[in-house]
Amino acid sequence: MSTRTFRITVRGVFDGLGTDQRAELLARAAEHDVLRAAFTPEGHLSYDIAARPAFTFRFLDSGEAEEDILEAAERAEEAARAWLGARGYGYKNLRSQAEDLSQAPMGKRQRREAARKGV
Repeated sequence: MSTRTFRITVRGVFDGLGTDQRAELLARAAEHDVLRAAFTPEGHLSYDIAARPAFTFRFLDSGEAEEDILEAAERAEEAARAWLGARGYGYKNLRSQAEDLSQAPMGKRQRREAARKGV
């Protein structure tokens, strides 16, 4: 059985931030800019607190079966909750969306490469 790669996006909204928390997020905004966003096993957080209080975590996980994507999404949500909780950041409307990359449609370049390899 082959390993499946999952990309999980966890979105939410900061809620009830204090002045110090907001200032901390603003000070660290450059490292959490959406232009630096990446799917990583530990999760990457992006936000633009100056524009709106929404945030996005991007996680990379894997599993053996199609059903493993549900557990991967649960792990991602729990990791997001833990990160936010450890810093005392309030949040609401936490939701996740997961994608199994083995089920994703291939782009034109990928189809051309697969055809070249005879796959």
